[in-house]
Amino acid sequence: MILRDRGLASGLPGIGGVSKAPRWRVAIIDDHERSRAALRATIWAAGGEVAGEATRRSDAKTLIDRTNADVAIFAIGLPDGDGIEAAADVIGGGCPVVLFTSRTDTTFVERARTAGVMAYLLKPLRPAELAPALDLAVARFGEAQTLRLRLDERKVIERAKGALMRRYNLSEEAAFQRLRRAAMDSRRSMADISRALLVSESVAGDVPAE
Repeated sequence: MILRDRGLASGLPGIGGVSKAPRWRVAIIDDHERSRAALRATIWAAGGEVAGEATRRSDAKTLIDRTNADVAIFAIGLPDGDGIEAAADVIGGGCPVVLFTSRTDTTFVERARTAGVMAYLLKPLRPAELAPALDLAVARFGEAQTLRLRLDERKVIERAKGALMRRYNLSEEAAFQRLRRAAMDSRRSMADISRALLVSESVAGDVPAE
């Protein structure tokens, strides 16, 4: 059950009535009210905002998509399923996850790592540990997304380079230089030029000859 779709701002309006942006907007998925209350208070105290709360796995992704939370905190045991499996669903959708659990065994850690969980908090909650855990999860997730994007771009460039090599009987270096000059001339990234080349044969005319 989704209990809350929007959180309350953590701070009072500043000068001129402008509110300070929250440190993070956090979705909480936990079926224990005492746990949610502890997390809620600590998030607000750390300058964050509770974007929403839910008690069931089936509501987690809907809540996170609806609120566009920066990070989510998941309990392990949920009434309708496993918290780690639920976490994997939202991580794949672009939201970092912190697990809230009393477990530290090897099996748990490995399952969490495989799911893509970036950090975890131990029960009972120690308020001083929450902000570092959320900061770490958001930072690690951002780094992973950046690396994944760069890898995807490299793959696209390699494919486009191969297409030029086959079409014009070019060396690898010559094909790379053509892509680079096209990117410079059009003020677009090499990845964008490469995607365009792969989408349509007509784009080949935009790649300058030597």
